[in-house]
Amino acid sequence: MNGNRFRTPALLTALTLALLGLAAPAQAGPARCTTPWGSQPQVRDTAPYTGAYVQDVRSGRHDCFDRLVVDIGGAGAFDSYSVRYVDRVVGSSGIPTPVRGGADIEVVVGASALSGDDVAYLPADRAEVVDVSGYRTFRQVAWVESFEGSTVLALGTRARLPVRAFVLAPPVGSGQDPRLVVDVAHRW
Repeated sequence: MNGNRFRTPALLTALTLALLGLAAPAQAGPARCTTPWGSQPQVRDTAPYTGAYVQDVRSGRHDCFDRLVVDIGGAGAFDSYSVRYVDRVVGSSGIPTPVRGGADIEVVVGASALSGDDVAYLPADRAEVVDVSGYRTFRQVAWVESFEGSTVLALGTRARLPVRAFVLAPPVGSGQDPRLVVDVAHRW
């Protein structure tokens, strides 16, 4: 065996570049996040009570924000919500619902957890409505109450960050239901 096999200039250069990470293929950088939303209340209350009800609550992680989704049933059109930072989320009983994180968001949905006389949605764990472990911004989602046609959730975030709320209307004729979406950015 030749003891000088690693001394050839081309092989030595390639080995050095590989060790320094310079020969690795270019990787895409982090997503460019522009979130001009701000942190002011997001309020829409244009639809009268229509019998809408909460079907499900779920969450998702994105490159630039964490997302909370409330699926709404029983409403062809839906546009009744309030999403705002508060010192603490308090239900109609006056008792606060504490959540983890540096900032609390009160999410009020103009839909009941009841569909007629039947329970349409009730989380298995009121303190942990959805699992947000490992999320960059969300710290906890808690169920506060469903009372007189409204449902209240407490969303704990790591800090007061840009937030936006909007309704995703279903495509016409799809048979799908609308969804309330709450996005909270990872940074300013």
